[in-house]
Amino acid sequence: MSLELGRRLVHASGAVVPGAYLLDEHVLEVGVVTWPLIQAVAIAGLVLTGVLEFARLYGGLEHTFYDRLTREYEQDSIAGYALYVLSGTVVVLLFEPRIAVPALFMLTLGDPVSGMLSSGELRTVKRPRVLVGMFTVSLLLALPFVPVVAAVAGAAGATVADGVKPIVRGFVVDDNLTIPIVAAVAMWAAIYLLP
Repeated sequence: MSLELGRRLVHASGAVVPGAYLLDEHVLEVGVVTWPLIQAVAIAGLVLTGVLEFARLYGGLEHTFYDRLTREYEQDSIAGYALYVLSGTVVVLLFEPRIAVPALFMLTLGDPVSGMLSSGELRTVKRPRVLVGMFTVSLLLALPFVPVVAAVAGAAGATVADGVKPIVRGFVVDDNLTIPIVAAVAMWAAIYLLP
């Protein structure tokens, strides 16, 4: 398996967490995987990630896992997986499940699809076919949870967060940080601020 495919599969595996919540909430109805449990798991995951990243960056922790799943430009800075966990935790803590779950799916499932469509090229703005692909996948992921206007807003937010790479003080803002947060804020605004 190629490194890129492995990275995409690890990325997509994050969908298991909101998926487990949905399975319990809407299918099994046993009340084990509750939203407060998801929030606690997210916090625990963030703490563990913080410890691992600190050890990797400052404590000399080296492991084949890091070599295979982090990109070269992440060797001396916070890795994408840590930003992924951080943004997921923020969304889980700040938004209700009907907004947080599709925002997480846009990160865990939409972003890998976008990555496959972009052929690994680094561009300030992704090609139109990649933007359309990300928007379509994100829209389909949001429609079961929120009204159409909110789904469109969330998909547009995720698409911009994924497709446009802003540079702040010389650093490219990683879409693992921005996709779920921008998507969730856009859906929330469409639901609660639009008439």
